[in-house]
Formats: sequence, C-alpha cells, structure tokens
Amino acid sequence: MSGQRLSRRLRRVGDAVAGFIAVGVIRAMRLINVDVMSNFAGWLMRRIGPWLPEHRVGRANLVAAFPEKSPAEIETILRGVWDNLGRVGAELAHIDRLWDYHSAKPGQPRRILDSDESERIIEKLRDDGKPALIFAAHLANWEIAAVAAHSYGVNSTVLYRRPNIKALSDEVVRLRRGCMGTLVHTSMDAPTKLLDAIQAGSHIALLVDQYNVQGVDVNFFGRRTKANPLVARLARNIECPIHGVRVVRFPGNRFQLRLTEAIEPARDADGRIDVAGTMQIITSVVEGWVREHPEQWLWLHRRWRDD
Repeated sequence: MSGQRLSRRLRRVGDAVAGFIAVGVIRAMRLINVDVMSNFAGWLMRRIGPWLPEHRVGRANLVAAFPEKSPAEIETILRGVWDNLGRVGAELAHIDRLWDYHSAKPGQPRRILDSDESERIIEKLRDDGKPALIFAAHLANWEIAAVAAHSYGVNSTVLYRRPNIKALSDEVVRLRRGCMGTLVHTSMDAPTKLLDAIQAGSHIALLVDQYNVQGVDVNFFGRRTKANPLVARLARNIECPIHGVRVVRFPGNRFQLRLTEAIEPARDADGRIDVAGTMQIITSVVEGWVREHPEQWLWLHRRWRDD
C-alpha cells in the first residue's frame, strides 16, 4: 500500500472516530438542560479560548476595528466572544427547542423576547406572496433566525456550510431539518438552487459577514475586505426585497430577533442593481450591528487579508 493510500485510509478512520464522538457528545448534551449546558460551555470557553491561536486573530481584528479601545477593553470583548461561541456550540444540540415565542407555558419566562416591529415585518414577508432575500451575520446564536422563520410559517431556504465530517454533518442536518426551512449546502450548484427557490417564491437566507476570496471589495470598519456578493447577484437576477436579520443575546439565555425594513440597493446608470455598491450597503448594516454588540460577533476569523 502506497503512503498516499495509507494516509487517505487513516484520515477516513480518523474522521469516522471523530464523527462518532461528536455525535455522541451532541446527543448527550440534549439530555442536559439547555441553560445549564449553555452556561457551562460559556464558562469553559472563556477559560480555554485565550490559549488558542484564534485569540490572537481576534485581538488583531479588534485592535484594527477599535483603535480607540484599551488592551483591557479588547480582552473583555474577546472573553465575551469566547463565551458566546461556547454557548452557540451548546445550543446547537438544542436548536429545535430554543424557539418558544408561541409555546412558553403561562407564567414561565420566555426565551425569545418580544419584538413587535420584527414580528410585523416577518408576518408581512410570510403573507405578501413575494420572494425575498434575507442577509444575516454571525451574531449571538445566528441559527435562531432560521428557526424563527420556520416557526412563523415563512417559506424559507437556508444556505449553510456543511461540517467536513460526514457523521457530524448528518446529525446537524437532522437537528436543523425539523425546525428550519429547506436546507441548501454551499456547493458549486448552490447559486442555481437558490435562484430556482426565489423563482418559486421562497425567502432565501444566507450569511454575508465572512471574507470571500472571490468576493467584491467593500469597506468594513474603515478597512478594505472582500464580501460574498451572492445576495446582490441574486437580487440583480430577480428583483425582490432585501432585508437584514440578526439575533441579539440577552442575560439569562434570552434572545431577540430583529429584522430591518427592506434596504434600498445601489443601482447603476441603467437602473439595474449594482452588485458591489449593494454589498457595501449590506456590509455597512452589518458593521452597525457589530458595533452595537461587538462581544457577540465572531471576531476569530481573518476578516481582513492582504492581497
């Protein structure tokens, strides 16, 4: 057996073992109260996170974004980032149980806080008979937004990144499938599937806040970076409203869903949607969200890179 074949076989075995363990951990976590699990995971990651290489990436990003903040303030935000990330990981195992806006028992505090304006917008999206594009960011527990759409009966299609380990991917999809809309994983044919979904009247939801090597140039916190232009390109192909959605985390493991009114996209001289200009508008909206709650955003990836 060649070294290359042996390496592939060992990798498959390693992935199988890792998948078995990961699925077992998720199923065990479902046996524990979600608040207990979330609090523990947040506590654990606040202690482990600063020792990981991603902490340095996060610190560099925050220093670049907030040059006026002191080192102590930067570290406080980073501890919040790790806390939030740990909670998101724990809440993933309970993702189909988090939305209790309409189902909380009388006298029992709801996990999802009231937001009359967002409820009005989401009901309008559900009932107006039109497709729409919904952009989101890695804020608080961002997956709750897709759960909310499903709970309100919105015809939705969600673009997601599938974990590399098959067993883990299958388990995550199984949890999501019962509480979200149609799931489309990132692939070469994903744009075609999303375009077909829009033509069928669905509401397309996708994250827009990570660096995209083949993206368009935008300014984010005053620095040049690249944004995935997919949402603007879809809107250019089929004119439909573009809304932003985010989740805000509150103490006590509570959340609030916030939707924007339809944003006005940038247009070229012929009146068609300008992709780069529209992505700058969207990126500026996301920047405003992040500035409001920087400890709830995922600063741990390289948002700015040299060409």
